[in-house]
Amino acid sequence: MDLIVTKFGGTSVGNGERIKLAAQSVVNEYMKGNQVVVVVSAVNKTTDDLIELSDNAIGDGLTEKRKAEILAMGELTSVRLVSAAIESLGVKSEFIDPYSELWPIVTDTNPLEAKIDFKTTNKKAKGLKELLNQGIIPVICGFLGKGPSGEITTLGRGGSDITAFLIGQCLDADEVIIVTDVDGVMSTDPNKIEEAELLEKISVEEMTELATHGAQVLHPHALKYKNPLINSKIINFDKGDLTQKGTKIEGPFKGDLMRSVTLYDEPISVIAIVGDAMLKKVGLIAEVTRVLSDEGINIFGISAGQNSMTVFISKNDSDKAYHLLHDLVIDNDTLSSLSLGEDTAMITLVSPDFIETPGVISNITEPLRKNNINIVEISSSQTAIVVFVEWNDGKKALELVKEVLK
Repeated sequence: MDLIVTKFGGTSVGNGERIKLAAQSVVNEYMKGNQVVVVVSAVNKTTDDLIELSDNAIGDGLTEKRKAEILAMGELTSVRLVSAAIESLGVKSEFIDPYSELWPIVTDTNPLEAKIDFKTTNKKAKGLKELLNQGIIPVICGFLGKGPSGEITTLGRGGSDITAFLIGQCLDADEVIIVTDVDGVMSTDPNKIEEAELLEKISVEEMTELATHGAQVLHPHALKYKNPLINSKIINFDKGDLTQKGTKIEGPFKGDLMRSVTLYDEPISVIAIVGDAMLKKVGLIAEVTRVLSDEGINIFGISAGQNSMTVFISKNDSDKAYHLLHDLVIDNDTLSSLSLGEDTAMITLVSPDFIETPGVISNITEPLRKNNINIVEISSSQTAIVVFVEWNDGKKALELVKEVLK
């Protein structure tokens, strides 16, 4: 007998037929002898409709507490519909919402972006096993939490994914299944490229990066709660079959790798290339990278401006790279000169939280400014920030920016 946690997204319960299909897929697993916990999102677009209604009716006068209570209505409705649909198929079911004594997910007091109290949640989630052992299928509101005083909170948009993996971990489930409106994780957006292919498997780190960079398949923070011993996959609702393959999500969430501050252990040299209207020159960056890659020289960073380009490489390769790029400058009419700058230190900060942290760049640069540390270059993506400072300031800068991830 397996214990399965399955989460149905909003499109998966978007109308009566889909709710019936979801309920039947759950009952099919139950009839095989498996225990099933169901997590449900609000019916498709309900949350958006509630936001629009409240904005139009109340506007800026709406408090966060009231907004959380209003947004909760989507999930409060969907769990009742899905639970009733399961019972209509002859299997006992009970819906669990934040007003229930069995409600497991306890959070802090933040109404709209609540943080989970894992210790308390882990303890309270065990109460669901009593229902499972009685042959009852619990249907739990995704997205919602309960604050210390019993107030409704929310986990942020897409929080139902968090609910599913969290419940899976607390109950030591055998599998967590995310049911959505796609067959799994694709090589790219199939709405943009028809040749997109379904991936059989993807690592937690890759899935987190995809989610953080805008893929709508999974909430970027959900996999923090993935237990490495629990199987998980993403499947399509349209087949009404929880055993379909979909895309497997493999491995644990490696927190130390996903959140880190490191100082590269060797000096990085800076080569600046100057020319006229360089940004308008097609393929210029490709020429620079080709010249270096053909000789096995790795590029740690590259930035381009209107009339200049800066390339960061290992000091060990700097002299060779300098001469190679000088030859390119001589042969290219767009380029006029280049220079080899002072040694720099490269500090890399990585965190999936950066995308949702306003002002993170200033949090990094301000302590450096206060300590008179000059920033040679800074670059960023949605999950990583790379800072280049003068080599002699590297270790001091490292200690200062470590505070950002605390």
